[in-house]
Order: sequence, then structure tokens, then C-alpha cells
Amino acid sequence: MKTKSFLIVSFFTFLLFGLSCHSQVLRKRTTSLMGGRFDISIIAKDSLTAEQNIDIIISEISRIENLISDWKPSSQVSKINQNAGIRPVKVDPEVFELTKRALHLSKITNGAFDISFAAMDKIWKFDGSMTEMPSAEAIKKSVEKVGYKNIVLDSVNSTIFLKLKGMKIGFGALGEGYATHKCQQMMLTKGIQSGIINATGDMSVWGTQINGKPWNIGITNPFEPSQVFAVVTLKQGAVTTSGSYEKFVIFNGKRYSHIINPATGYPSTGLCSVTVFGPNAETANGFSTSAMVLGEKQAEEFLKNYPDYYYIMFTDSGKMIKSKNFPKHHFKRYK
Repeated sequence: MKTKSFLIVSFFTFLLFGLSCHSQVLRKRTTSLMGGRFDISIIAKDSLTAEQNIDIIISEISRIENLISDWKPSSQVSKINQNAGIRPVKVDPEVFELTKRALHLSKITNGAFDISFAAMDKIWKFDGSMTEMPSAEAIKKSVEKVGYKNIVLDSVNSTIFLKLKGMKIGFGALGEGYATHKCQQMMLTKGIQSGIINATGDMSVWGTQINGKPWNIGITNPFEPSQVFAVVTLKQGAVTTSGSYEKFVIFNGKRYSHIINPATGYPSTGLCSVTVFGPNAETANGFSTSAMVLGEKQAEEFLKNYPDYYYIMFTDSGKMIKSKNFPKHHFKRYK
């Protein structure tokens, strides 16, 4: 259920260079973390302060990665997976609380999001090699180790136990959002009033540009990826996107996304992309992933319960859906 967020394009850079009327400077750095690309932009009183805080952000994201990465054998999440069906594993409070929140998201979405998706067999191929759908039997078998109800949390002992051998948990759909939000809060505590941490399109934003104006976030059209569809202005919050316009297969005229429904083993259908805005990138990350699985109508019903979050969705047919609570003055079609 790992989703790459291809659809957000931050195109504020051209608005920033050469603007230093407030005696501040912008510094940017791109690096690879958590298996993806991070673009970090900080505005500070001088170059040294900006660069030092970018170093702090990178160090913090690396620390989080070493805790929760399910492909690093020494991480706490890997140890949980290695002991599935054997014994509970004691973890740091941070890992416990992140798992607890992920389990809550699994429950409120009725499994549309499932933290144990990592155990899913990779029977669907989205590299052009598939010529027919997997059998119903193979699809059913692919998710037999998936099931958030088989995860046991012990808050007294701070342990996590996966009941079934072969079970796994993973934070591919939450980890980047968690990291960007945590670093955003860290920077605000340290007095860094403006910046963007962009994890392959899942981003935390705070403050303003050097000229005092809100950040401009460009939303690309999933059917014309080279074009900016709309501009959304943002001063504080998060933007995350789950999408499938680059990875999908078509059988009998029906489009199947690379985002798999963890409850059924079948790819999600109906939506091509979901972009969610809100105060917390971790939550927005989980909501955008869940919405892709839920589909248009169920996603709308689910998300209206969380008025602090708003969204733009594109259906497979090309229809754009904007939530009713979307701030009108923050959205502008781009031509």
C-alpha cells in the first residue's frame, strides 16, 4: 500500500530568489531519505542558521527512518515483524504511539488503510508485464496475512505483538508525513518561522515567503502531468497526495490502480489521485491513501467527518472533485 505522491508540484522557488527585503535568506537542499526524495527549504536570518537547521532536519528524518523502516533489519519495526507469531517486542514510546495511531486509522477506515499491508503478496505487476488478472484464489491468498485486528498493543509494557507468523507492519503510507510534520514542529520550536519539507510531494509547510506572501503550491493534472492544473496558497499545514496515474493496468476496459485494497487484495478503482490538505501531514497522508481505496463516494462520506481537512480528487474519467470546505480564496485555476 506504499503510495508515491507524484501529483504535487511545489513551484514557489521562482518567487523567492532575489527577495531579501526582510534581511532573511532562503536555503534549499535535496537529499534521499526514507527511500525517496526530500526537498528541504528553510528561511532564516542568515545562511549559516538556515544550513544548520537543514542539517538538523536531515538528522531527525534519518533517526526516524532507523526506527520505523521495515527494510532496515535493525529497526524496531523490523524486529516486530521478525517476531510475528512468536513474542511481543518492546519498543520506544514514539514507535508505540505511531503504531497506535496507525491502528486507529485502520479501524476508522474499516481496513481501507491497514498498517499490516506490508505482509501482502506482490502478485500484481505494474511494469507492463501483466497480460491477465491474477486468479481470485491467488488474490485471496495474497492478503491472508493482512489484518490489523491481529495486532496486539500493550501500553503498560510498551510492546507490539503480531499474532500470525508472516505478518508485517509498515509505515510506507504514513512515515514520510510523520517525519515532515515532526520536523516542522521542531523548527517552529527553534524559532524558524518559515519553510517547506517536501517528501516526494507529501509536504509540511509553515510561515510565508520572504516577501510575506503565502507559499504557492502547484497541483498537476494527473492526465497531463507536465501541466499545472491549479495553484493553492498555504501558510501553515500539510499537503499530501496519493495517486496512480503512472502505475496502473487495464483489463477489459477497467483501470486498476497500483494501490491495493488491503482487505480484498484487489487494486483500487475509480479515483486517479487524491490530494489532502490539513494541519498534520501524517494524518493527511493516511487520509489520501485511504480515500484512494474507499473510492469517490465513500471517501467523501469519510472525509466530511474531519472538517480540518479538505481535498481535491480526480476520478478515472477525469472529473475533478473539490471538497465543499475547500477555502475558496486559497484555490486558483492555473492557465
